[in-house]
Amino acid sequence: MRGLGGIVGAIAAEMAAERDRGRVADYIPALARVSPNQFGMAVVTADGSMHAAGDAETSFSIQSVSKVFALTLALDRIGEALWQRVGREPSGSAFNSIVQLESERGIPRNPFINAGAIAVSDALLAGHDARETIGDILRFVRVLAEDDRVEIDSEVAHSEAGTGFRNFALANYMKAFGNLDNAVEDACKVYFHQCALTMSCCQLARAGRYLMMHGIHPGTGQPVISPERARRINALMLTCGHYDGSGEFAFRVGIPGKSGVGGGILAIVPGKASIAVWSPGLNERGNSKLGSLALERLAERTGWSVFTA
Repeated sequence: MRGLGGIVGAIAAEMAAERDRGRVADYIPALARVSPNQFGMAVVTADGSMHAAGDAETSFSIQSVSKVFALTLALDRIGEALWQRVGREPSGSAFNSIVQLESERGIPRNPFINAGAIAVSDALLAGHDARETIGDILRFVRVLAEDDRVEIDSEVAHSEAGTGFRNFALANYMKAFGNLDNAVEDACKVYFHQCALTMSCCQLARAGRYLMMHGIHPGTGQPVISPERARRINALMLTCGHYDGSGEFAFRVGIPGKSGVGGGILAIVPGKASIAVWSPGLNERGNSKLGSLALERLAERTGWSVFTA
């Protein structure tokens, strides 16, 4: 798109001038030290062009954005059987809420809340140990991004494991209802390590290209996932990707997106663009404050929205 680089650069300059940058996720010690005075944005279009600005090459902890890649891998491995263990409805609750698990007998509302992602991690463990499964996820994301520099930050993973009591509670609760096949410790270990993936905006935008391209990896021309499943993952990103802030994000931005408490957001415009933004400060719903604002402005200036003909 002509002028897209200018739009991205202008938005980055506007974000640099913002004073209210939100609050970093200080309940995870390794993330509490990250400076909120950072913002990056990268947009990869369907023709392969990359437009980046700000701190787009700075690596950060993608946290729950990783749930998109874990879900893709799980659907490829076990297919529709996954939906017997995880729902597809918005939660309307915080990402780490345990309330619905009791009334819904251990079936998480969707794969993007923490309980759902732990169930997906458990599904990926089938026939493998935790180390192998973590390695599979890392290799998969490296292939998607076409970049072997993508890493898992062991300090972040251990930091999460040391403070992730609610996640262990969610896993134990699902185990009590028979919705976890493997040891709680193994499922949580996989989950904590996938959340500790570190990527830059440029790497993350590249990794999301298959969802822009109807399931096809544009670098290899090979299918990552079927077009139908790519469409459905995008639908889940739109309805569930920002937890109890998903409706507000759809209202303001109108693009499928998945956020993480590290301050990253992966957003997909089907057929047009894969977008990654990052700013560590979060809003009251746990989503990147400036990242959400930047995507709103990008949608306004490009006309990109799944609700626009």
